[in-house]
Amino acid sequence: MSIQIAEKSVDGLSRVYAVSISAVELAERQDKRIKEIAPQMQLKGFRPGKVPVAHVRRVHGKSILGEVVETLLTETNQKIIDDNKLRPAAQPDFNPVSDMDAVMNGTADLAYEFSVELMPDFEPVDPATLELTRPVYKPSDVEVDEALAELAAQNKTYEPRKGKTVKAKKDDMVVIDFIGRIDGVAFDGGTATDSELVLGSGQFIPGFEDQLVGAKPEEVRTISVTFPEDYQAESLKGKNAEFEVTVKEVKAPGDTKLDDAFAEKLGLSSLETLKDALRGQIEQQYTSASRFKLKRALLDVLDTKHDFALPPRMVEAEFDVIWQQVQADKESGGLSPEDEGKTEDQLKGEYRKIAERRVRLGLVLAEIGRTQNVTVTEQEMLGAMRQEAMRYRGQEQQVFEFFRSNPNAQAQLRAPLYEDKVVDLIFEKAKVTDTEVSKEELMQDDDMPEGYGDA
Repeated sequence: MSIQIAEKSVDGLSRVYAVSISAVELAERQDKRIKEIAPQMQLKGFRPGKVPVAHVRRVHGKSILGEVVETLLTETNQKIIDDNKLRPAAQPDFNPVSDMDAVMNGTADLAYEFSVELMPDFEPVDPATLELTRPVYKPSDVEVDEALAELAAQNKTYEPRKGKTVKAKKDDMVVIDFIGRIDGVAFDGGTATDSELVLGSGQFIPGFEDQLVGAKPEEVRTISVTFPEDYQAESLKGKNAEFEVTVKEVKAPGDTKLDDAFAEKLGLSSLETLKDALRGQIEQQYTSASRFKLKRALLDVLDTKHDFALPPRMVEAEFDVIWQQVQADKESGGLSPEDEGKTEDQLKGEYRKIAERRVRLGLVLAEIGRTQNVTVTEQEMLGAMRQEAMRYRGQEQQVFEFFRSNPNAQAQLRAPLYEDKVVDLIFEKAKVTDTEVSKEELMQDDDMPEGYGDA
C-alpha cells in the first residue's frame, strides 16, 4: 500500500501512530497537480495555457511537492482521527522520521509519527445545577464627582503670568528650551525647544524641576542633576549632567469651571451628559471586577466537581509555560512573597498543581461548550483579529493579514473568545445571586497565586 498507518503505542490518553507515505504516491500526486495547473499558468516566453509540463516541473516542482505533502498530511491525519473515532484534547503533533530533504527531492518515503492526546471520558456538570454568588458594588455620586475633578485636573488650562516680578511657582507651567551636557559635551536626547513642563509634576529627572522654581521669563539657568541608576538609557545611568535652560514663558494654572462649556470641549453636549458617561465608565470597571470574581468562583466550583485523568503532555506543556515565568521572576527579583524561601521542589510541586488545574478547567469548559453547542462565529473572529491588529499602529493591515493566513495565530485568539462564551452561557443557566459588598471588598486581590484562577 502507498499509505500505511499503524498504531505504535497506547499510554492512557496518549496515542502514537506510525505513518508512511511512499515516494511513488507523492510523485503520482505531484504529477497530477502539475497537469492540473500547467494549462492555467502564464509564463514569459510561452503562450497562455501552453506551458510544457516538463518546464513546470523543473521550475516549480519542489514547491508543488511541498503543497502535495501538506495536503496529504492533513488528509492522512484526519483519516486517523476519523477511522479511530478519536477526540483530540489538543492540536496533535507531527514528528518526521524520514529525512525531509530526501523526501522533497523525491528520493525517500515520507515517514512520520502522529501523536495525539485524547479528551478524557467524563460527564461535565449540568450548568443549571450550579449556585453562584456575585459580589456587586454601585458607585456613589461622590465617586462620579471625584472622577470629574480628576478629569478637570487632566484638562487644566494655563495662562501666562503677568506683572513685573513674575516668578515660577510649584504647579506653574514653564515653556523652556534646554541643552543637556555631560563633561561639557551635548548628549543625544538632551536638547529640546518650546518644551512645556509643569513644576512638581515629576516629568523630568529628580532635581530638575525644583531648580526652576523662582525662575523668571527670559532667564537662563544652569541646572545640575544626576541621572538615576535605573534610568532607561544605559549611557546616562548615574551620570552627572548640566542643563542650560532658557525660560521663555511662565504660566499659571487657571480655574477649570465644571459647566456645559467644559463638557463641550470634551465633545459632549452638557455637563450632565459628561457625568453620565463617567458614571458608565466607573460602573463598567466594577462590573468587570464583579465578573472576574464570579468567574473565579465558577472555576473553583468546576474544579471541585470534576476529577478525571489528564493528558500528561498537556499538563507538562502548561507546567513548562508557568515554570519559565517563575524562573524569570526569580532571576529578576520579582518572585511573589508567598514563594520566597521555598525550595525548588516545593515550588515545582505547587505550580504543577496549578498546571493540572488549568488543564482540567480547560477540558471541562471545552466539554461543556461542546455539549451546549457553543461556537465562535466568523464575525466574532474577524472582530477579534481587527481588535488585535489595532494594537499595532501603522501595521494594522499587515497584522490583520497575518492572522487571516495563520491558523495557529487564529487559534490563540479563538481560545479566550470561546472560553468567555462558555462562561457566559454557564452564568445564564446557573442560579446566580447578587450580594452587595464594599468597594474595598470588590477590588481586593484574592489570596491565590497569580494565574491560579485562569483556565
